[in-house]
Order: sequence, then C-alpha cells, then structure tokens
Amino acid sequence: MTLAIDLRQDDSRPARYRAPAAVARTPLQQAILAGGREAPADKQLDLLRSASDRTVFVHHAGDAELLGQPSVAIVGARDVSADGKSRAYKVARELAQAGIVVVSGLAKGVDTAAHYGAIQNGGRTIAVIGTPLNKAYPAENAGLQEEIYEQHLLLSPFGPDERVFKANFPKRNRVMALLSDATVIVEASDTSGSLHQAAECLRSNRWLFIMKSVIADKSLTWPTKFVGKPKVAVLSATQEIIDAIGAR
Repeated sequence: MTLAIDLRQDDSRPARYRAPAAVARTPLQQAILAGGREAPADKQLDLLRSASDRTVFVHHAGDAELLGQPSVAIVGARDVSADGKSRAYKVARELAQAGIVVVSGLAKGVDTAAHYGAIQNGGRTIAVIGTPLNKAYPAENAGLQEEIYEQHLLLSPFGPDERVFKANFPKRNRVMALLSDATVIVEASDTSGSLHQAAECLRSNRWLFIMKSVIADKSLTWPTKFVGKPKVAVLSATQEIIDAIGAR
C-alpha cells in the first residue's frame, strides 16, 4: 500500500533562499572520525582532492554534533515512483524512531522523501549537497534546506560561491557515503548517480543495502555488480540496517 506523504513546504517561508549566516569548515577526515568511522584510504581522498588543495574540507551549518551519531544515508532516483517515495519515507521514519540520523542529498524524489521522513517523525537529518551552502538546488527545496541548517545539519564539500559542475554530484555522493555508517538505495536506474555512492561503500568498507524491490526489477543490471560483495545486503526490513550498524 502506498503511504500518503505530506511533502509540502511551509508557505510562510520567503520565496528567496536565505543562506546560513554562519558556516564552519572542518577537514573531512575529522568529520568522519567524529562518528568513530573508518578513515578513508589515501586513494579515496585522491578522488575528492583538487589540484590546489591537498586537504579535503567540508563546509557546514547547523548542529555538527550530528556527525558523531549513528547515521544512515538514503538515496535514489529523482524521478521516483510513488512506491519508491513511500519506501524512502518509511525507512527514514523507522530509522528516526530508532534514534538514527537520516542522511540524504536534498535532491528531488527519494532524497526529499527521506529528509521529510526523519523530520516529520521527530528525527534528525543531515543534508549533504552538491552546491555551496549559499545556493539552493533544486529551488523548490529552498525552504527545506533552510529548515535543515536551522534545526539539523547542512553540509557540502564545496566552498562558498564555488562553481557548480555535473562532477560535483558524484563527489557529493562519495562524501555522503564516507560520513554514513550505511547507505540504502531505494530506487535507481543503471545510470543513476547513486551508483557512485554504492561504489564508495565498497571502497570504504561501509554497509550497502539495496531494497528488495530493486533486486526484483529484472530490467536493471547494476545490482548484480554489488550483490554478494562484503557488507552488501538485500533489504527487507529496516531492523536489518539497525542490527548491521550496531545501533540500538
């Protein structure tokens, strides 16, 4: 049965995005270790470094203490089906109710449903975005982005006013994987950007959960590249994630 999900934004918010007044900068390694997570190998950091800056930083606004709590990333299609949206919301709700921080990328579709699944059920969320914190993308999520930096945590590997390229989003996904204890892919095509995050989970020894509905879709070829690998599991129930990461 498809859940009825209210993803409406607060109509009282201004139409124009209000960037956070205070933005902090933290080395990525430090942000990862804050949660007791395994630090990335040099090869992984090379995927994130620029030629001019050998230290990878993350820029953030909001409650940085969320980085030290158990967290699970929920990612997937922007053009998500109604069932996929419901699944993303349900997993986020159940993780939030278990005291686990829900991480996602603030994109349309799965990401938006995941953030709301946490927020609307008393949980906490981290948005890892592919633009600088002073930009809102997509524009219709500007109000949600404000709510996240005011009440939760907004984070980006890109500094203020950096230019936005398509390559930003794979980098965003790698950072999201490294900052989370596990990633759940709810719905994704064979060309989805979420597959960058899946690959990073393998490289960084993080748990990767692929929803059972994805495995059942015989039109997809990408799941066969991951199923059977260490720390990759087909997800039937949210409790399986909680058990795997050792959260209570």
